[in-house]
Amino acid sequence: MKFTGLTEKEVEQSRQKNGSNVIPDSEPTTFWQEFRESFNDPIIRILLAIAALMIAMYFFGHAEIYESLGIIIAVIIVAFVSAKTGVASDTKYRELKDNTKKDTCKVYRNGVVTIIDVDDVVVGDLVLLQSGDKIPADGILINGDLRVDNSALNGEAEECKKTAADESFELREDITGDTFVDAHSLFRGAVVFDGEGVLAVKRVGLKSMMGKMALEMNEEDPDSPLKVKLGKLAHQISIFGYVGAVVIAVLYLAYFVIRAGGFAPYFALGIEYIVQDIIKAVTLAIVIVVCAVPEGLPLMISLVLMQNTSRMLDHNVLVRKAEGIETAGSLNILFSDKTGTITKGSLEVVDFFTADGNSIEIKELSKHSKVKGLVDIAIGKNTQSLFDDRGVVIGGNATDQALMKFIGKDTFNALGDNKDLAVGAHQGFNSTNKFSQARIDSLGKTFYKGAPERLLAKAKKYLDENGEVKTVDKAVLDRKIDELAARAMRVLAFGYSQKELVQNSINDDVVIIGLVGIRDDVRAEAKDAIAEVMGAGIQVVMITGDRLETAVAIAKDAGLLKNTSDRAISSAELNEMSDDEVKKLIPHIRVIARALPTDKSRMVRLCQEMNLVVGMTGDGVNDSPALKRADVGFAMGNGTEAAKEAGEIVILDDNFRSIKDAILYGRTIYHNILKFCKFQLVINVTAVIVSAIAPFFGIEEPLKVTHLLFVNLVMDGLGAIMLGNEPAKESYMLEKPRRRDENIVSRNMAVQILTMGLWLTIISFIYLKVPFFLNLFGGNVDELITGYFVLFIASALFNGFNVRDDGFGIFSGLKENPGFLKVFFAIIIVQALIVNSGLIPLAPFQFIGRMFSCVPFSIVGWITVYILAFTMIPADLLRKVVTGTYKNA
Repeated sequence: MKFTGLTEKEVEQSRQKNGSNVIPDSEPTTFWQEFRESFNDPIIRILLAIAALMIAMYFFGHAEIYESLGIIIAVIIVAFVSAKTGVASDTKYRELKDNTKKDTCKVYRNGVVTIIDVDDVVVGDLVLLQSGDKIPADGILINGDLRVDNSALNGEAEECKKTAADESFELREDITGDTFVDAHSLFRGAVVFDGEGVLAVKRVGLKSMMGKMALEMNEEDPDSPLKVKLGKLAHQISIFGYVGAVVIAVLYLAYFVIRAGGFAPYFALGIEYIVQDIIKAVTLAIVIVVCAVPEGLPLMISLVLMQNTSRMLDHNVLVRKAEGIETAGSLNILFSDKTGTITKGSLEVVDFFTADGNSIEIKELSKHSKVKGLVDIAIGKNTQSLFDDRGVVIGGNATDQALMKFIGKDTFNALGDNKDLAVGAHQGFNSTNKFSQARIDSLGKTFYKGAPERLLAKAKKYLDENGEVKTVDKAVLDRKIDELAARAMRVLAFGYSQKELVQNSINDDVVIIGLVGIRDDVRAEAKDAIAEVMGAGIQVVMITGDRLETAVAIAKDAGLLKNTSDRAISSAELNEMSDDEVKKLIPHIRVIARALPTDKSRMVRLCQEMNLVVGMTGDGVNDSPALKRADVGFAMGNGTEAAKEAGEIVILDDNFRSIKDAILYGRTIYHNILKFCKFQLVINVTAVIVSAIAPFFGIEEPLKVTHLLFVNLVMDGLGAIMLGNEPAKESYMLEKPRRRDENIVSRNMAVQILTMGLWLTIISFIYLKVPFFLNLFGGNVDELITGYFVLFIASALFNGFNVRDDGFGIFSGLKENPGFLKVFFAIIIVQALIVNSGLIPLAPFQFIGRMFSCVPFSIVGWITVYILAFTMIPADLLRKVVTGTYKNA
């Protein structure tokens, strides 16, 4: 058939009417975009507001500049680290794309075949498709026949046969998973396995299926669960700080009025005196806000996430976006690909049986020498595959390659080296015959390999496991084949005939040597990992482009379908349901078959609307929108660059076991963040209470602003190293998943923070107000206040042991986190140097002593404050006994 195609004028008219075939890239990420994005963090905003207040107070002479500068430096470090990480991953991906040659295709234009860029294709173009070509747009096959790989669209690399449509056939508007595998429709991104044909283009650019996916990719990402939780925490802390500040400031002013004997005597003191008191009250309020907000928290989270990304590589998990690893630990529901993730990703022989229905263990087959010898010949001398120098199977189709792996390289080479087994006549497999055959003249046999129904139609005899010839019982054999088909296995039969090879025909004296069941089998480790993930309370849903029957069989073997309430559903069924109907069904869904990319995105959206934290795995361009929309996208290491760019995490070995490890480490990171929050918030609560109450007891500034700088930046930054590397515990996988909007501070956590905060407050006032301690320092108030700075820091450090474990194992696992003790002693040494810097007769050290308002004191004082600080440990152990929290540890 001769094709003319469009003229140049018709091309331009079509482009004006139907649009271009260009699918625009998303805008590249810039450093300044990422840098500015960091300032949307609610805690960062609170810190900047506090820094502005402190600067204003500094210019009025009521504050030091150190605190505000320290806060600003910490914020800039967090923003810089976050921006640098974000830009690096985006730049690496775009460099890879820029180095990739643009796709072209062959179209009929002005009566001749012309090679053009895919971007220049228009609706109405006639595209010549040949083996290996990538389909450039959506349309209909109008001439020829093809076998197509649709894996970029549905994730399944099965050979899909396409034939020419008649003029009445139209491309469907409502695309389903079945549309990809119908007889005539072709879609952009698919690849031609074999054949030749002509595509009539019907949709281009953003109107194609691939274009619709690109539009979804540009939608704004939802906030990560951690960001949502931190937003709530920031709101709670700000309310605590601001309300506390206002209340304390008002009480402080009331205290001045009461001390003066009432309003009249107080106002009689004069406006200058009243203004000074108001400034004191406002200064105290600002100090309380500074104490309440955990300045080190954003930096801590950045450090913890960065520290754990490198160790995840040991578990075949590459973290592209740091927040993804923590989000993995918060999953409520995980949508997983089948091929290569739950299954091994390639066909293999999983069952060998004789025609009496009896299976022989594959590793035991060598003991049945006659059967094995003949089946080796039936495969090795009747195939289009072979082994290369590296021992890798090449050539032939996926079934041939699976059979070659079954017999092995050594057997294949031995058959090839045996000149007595030379092949005479031969006929390859074709879809009409459904069998192939080869004649070995030296043996006087013709060997067959093909569909069971074709061989069994001519076979009356078979070999049993001992190699004896017996009569076939077809009813028994049919039951066995049906059983394997129900388990998503493709069955092939092997046989031989004593007669000469006849083209396109099977002789009537065939003896069945044996049969095999072939499929892409479930990974053994994936089955165990799925059980662990489901045991962690996470719903696992297998979402695949495969047909429903195959998907159900694999899901049963993988342990996904167990209960009568578990549902397997097809894309077509899903699209007939409203969003509300799907939401009701979601808790019961375990399998979605013939899934479209839009199905994946829809499921993610609906689950997020239900406040669930959603994970999605994928490897194709088709998966990219859902990977991006999900709270955490797991892209497969062997997948497309588009999928890797969209996902937060790349699973390098494509194995569900590695996804389980990512979930465990995500939960570990979240636990470590909670440990740090408990560690820091005890300090903050105590600092607020002590700073608020101390003036009423006649103690002016027990904690100086520079002391708070040390607490909030030095302690917290190093605290991230102390607690951020706490080891993973398998017990974390037994916990229930957390909701997206769940508070970071749980009831038990709040009890611990308040209890230990109150205990530190009590020992603070015992230390500050009991005369024994002032006498211990020889009546020197400066030494007493310096000692309190040491007491406060040391108490926080000992409380660091308390937060390591909810039970009594607060000293266990220190070998797995050597940084804890290193930081513990480093902080003690640094503080000792600060306190004793005045003893060093050098100007810089003298300046440090003055900046921190510290003076040296005696060794007896050091021992005393450390004994008081150590009481934090027995006090918390007692709390655990009283509240019973140790029982759940």
